[in-house]
Amino acid sequence: MPANLGAIAQLLRQDPYDLELLISYGTSKGGSAGHLALALRDAAPGDDLVYSANFYADRDPGHEQHFYTDALMVAVPKLEYLYGTRSSIGDKASFGLDFGEAYKRSVIGVRVFGVPAAEKRALAAFFGRVNDDFRARASNTPYHYGEIKYGYLDLNCAKTIGMGFSIGAGYKDLEVKAVNQLLGSRVVAAANANVPTEMAMKLLAAWHARGYGLDVVLYRKYPGSGWVDPHDDDKLAFKDLPDRFPSVLSRDFRREQGQYEDADNLMAMYLLYNLGRYSVRVIGETRQLEIESRKSPMPYAQAADAAARSAGADSEAFGRRQPFQRKGVEIGAPADGPQAIR
Repeated sequence: MPANLGAIAQLLRQDPYDLELLISYGTSKGGSAGHLALALRDAAPGDDLVYSANFYADRDPGHEQHFYTDALMVAVPKLEYLYGTRSSIGDKASFGLDFGEAYKRSVIGVRVFGVPAAEKRALAAFFGRVNDDFRARASNTPYHYGEIKYGYLDLNCAKTIGMGFSIGAGYKDLEVKAVNQLLGSRVVAAANANVPTEMAMKLLAAWHARGYGLDVVLYRKYPGSGWVDPHDDDKLAFKDLPDRFPSVLSRDFRREQGQYEDADNLMAMYLLYNLGRYSVRVIGETRQLEIESRKSPMPYAQAADAAARSAGADSEAFGRRQPFQRKGVEIGAPADGPQAIR
């Protein structure tokens, strides 16, 4: 871990947020969906507690042999989740997924202010219930049709977090798609899957409607990361993996390393930039953390309106295939700097 991790964490914790939605970037060449997790403040000793759907809790015998599969909703301290280099849940934990995310990919933290304590308790209770159902091999619960186990297209990270709010915390207005892979083709299931960025955008709107405050912290990927996940066959260093903003389901999924052009992706990137307060990075030479930049976040309504207008204009301009100056600034861009002319 960075030697000054505690000092930077203490600075960030001076702000009285209650929840932090953690949106991880994708690590594949196309418009990969990334990952979604949720941190509850002060639910771990001296730290927040992150609940994260376990990709390997799918009943695959090979996964049970080589990966951590004791829980469907893994719970680890946030500093371990972001910057840990060993796991508190054992040697079978997945580096870059269960812990040490920032060594493998960037993570966006949407911090939520003004959440009632009862709502946080309800979320923790829901995730505990999911784990109880997983261990009991339960099926057909109020939050999922079929056996309670991880499914990339059905009971995935976005659905478990969404259902935490919909069923656990009583967000009856939150849309969480019910995907049944037993009906229809895999293509149909994929088209109807819950996706991290789309779920995040729904949650931001739901929090704004409830009068909660919002800001964003960008935890940048450590660019010199030579670590590998020992479970991976190819042993590719994390620094050599793509670090892509997690795409919504759109034509951007067919792109490789090119610029995202879909209005929904642009809207999400611009909105998160507009809500940004801090950008945190690991300095390569010293492996120390620093606050790379800080700015005042826009109020949500203003941020969303500006992002929507810029995204619409920029997406249309991309379609003309001629150079133009982008109107929006995406999260991850140089602090307060203009976007390059395409």
